[in-house]
Amino acid sequence: MELWIWVFNLFLIISFLSEFSESVEPPQVPICSEEDRASLLSFKAGILQDTTETLSSWIGKDCCDGGWEGVQCNPSTGRVNMLQIQRPEGSGTYMRGTLSPSLGNLHFLEVMVISGMKHITGAIPGSFSNLTHLTQLALEDNSLGGYIPPSLGRLSLLQTLSLNGNHLKGPIPPTLGSLRNLVQINLARNLLSGTIPLSFKTLQNLQNLDLSYNLLCGPIPDYVGEFKNLTYIDLSYNVLTGRIPISLFTLVNLQDLSLSYNKLTGNIPDQIGSLKSLASLQLSGNQLTGHVPLSISKLQNLWYLNVSKNGLSDTLPCIPSKGIPALLTIDLSYNNLSLGSVPDWIRSKQLREVNLAGCKLKGNLPNFIRPDSLSSIDLSDNYFTDGISNFFTNMSSLQKVKLSNNQLKFDISQIKLPTVISSLDLHANLLVGSLSTIINNSTSSSLEVIDVSNNFISGHIPEFVEGSSLKVLNLGGNNISGPIPVSISNLVDLERLDISRNHILGTIPPGLSQLVKLQWLDISINTLTGQIPGSLSLITNLRHANFRANRLCGEIPQCRPFNIFPAVAYAHNSCLCGKPLQPCK
Repeated sequence: MELWIWVFNLFLIISFLSEFSESVEPPQVPICSEEDRASLLSFKAGILQDTTETLSSWIGKDCCDGGWEGVQCNPSTGRVNMLQIQRPEGSGTYMRGTLSPSLGNLHFLEVMVISGMKHITGAIPGSFSNLTHLTQLALEDNSLGGYIPPSLGRLSLLQTLSLNGNHLKGPIPPTLGSLRNLVQINLARNLLSGTIPLSFKTLQNLQNLDLSYNLLCGPIPDYVGEFKNLTYIDLSYNVLTGRIPISLFTLVNLQDLSLSYNKLTGNIPDQIGSLKSLASLQLSGNQLTGHVPLSISKLQNLWYLNVSKNGLSDTLPCIPSKGIPALLTIDLSYNNLSLGSVPDWIRSKQLREVNLAGCKLKGNLPNFIRPDSLSSIDLSDNYFTDGISNFFTNMSSLQKVKLSNNQLKFDISQIKLPTVISSLDLHANLLVGSLSTIINNSTSSSLEVIDVSNNFISGHIPEFVEGSSLKVLNLGGNNISGPIPVSISNLVDLERLDISRNHILGTIPPGLSQLVKLQWLDISINTLTGQIPGSLSLITNLRHANFRANRLCGEIPQCRPFNIFPAVAYAHNSCLCGKPLQPCK
């Protein structure tokens, strides 16, 4: 009997719970605020063209249901807290229009990213200063102009401010110094002028400072040394003057320092050895003098060193065998160095890139102890005379080599190139022989750049196979004879062709018109005959052409771009006529 009573009571409890659960409605996620929706639609109305098709998803009343691409809401309040519109990497899509001031009405917005849209123009609306909850503002790689609104200094919670890659002008507003929570500020690739504001001294939390590619002047502020959390500084490509502040070298967390292409003077301070975390040091293109300090040998993490294009003088420090153990790239080019030979400490390291152009090196080309690690070498503008026959031995990883403007004597047909080489620059030497070894089936798939101009190379231009990767072919200023091979039409990726100042004869092959990517064509000062083929008008990307001093005859193609090149491009031929020369009879 008790068992039946227990079963009956259990049935009553289950029935009660079932009815209760049916009467309680599930909690509803709030739809987006009408004010926020109106602000977003106003922004959409200001975009006149959207090839990304992002904004085509902005339909319906609820901008918080996940259907509006790039929009995110707080699930408990229904207020928009994130607007993130980014062009997919490598995509040619864009938006055309302006930034609506109505975006300043998204009062609960924490993140605004509108980047890579290329054709969004106009000013940054001052109303953005109303977005007091913002922690991240990124308006990168658009075409925004005007001035940076000083009122952005009111965004006290901002941690990231990135406005790089626009057309912003004028001074950096001192009010940005009020953004004391900033961790990253990136104003690179604009037209900003004036000095780096003194008010930036208060940005003690900065980890990343990038003001590169602007028109900033004056000295590098000494207070930068107070940013103890700083890991990245890029002030390159400005017109900054004065010395490198000693205070910079107290930043023990600094990993990347780039001050290239300014007008900095004085020495590289010995204190540079204190930057224990430094991985990349770029000081090229300044007016620095004195010596490369021995203290760089203490930089255990340094893998990239570039001090080229300064006034640095002898002598180079003798780096111990265990000094700079992580070094992969070194560039000492174009200083006042008279090295004579490549220092042993450079030859013996396992480097990827070695750039010693214009360092007054002479004699034989150097033998590197670890040639298999090298991927790029630039020893141009020196006085090397020999050593090329064995130079490439065991350089299995070499992709780019530049030995131009030396006095190298060698039969180029005997050269043995690495199989992965993509760029070969040997111009302005004393090379002889034919091109048969350089231009053949085995090199056609890898070589993209060949420049052997201004040598004494002879023979014919070899045949070109299908599948070639060549983009630049410069054979100008040699003793090459014979015709232009019909197979030149196989160089479908070619952008620059220069065969000027040779003894090339025959006619211009009509198949040249298949090189639709060609931008530069120079066949001047040869003995070519016949007409300029009308089919060359298919090369619509052509920006420069020179047919001067041949034996060409007939009418110049009367279409762009051939009828807009200057008359000098067609001068000294047998009987060329038509615009821009005299009319044809």
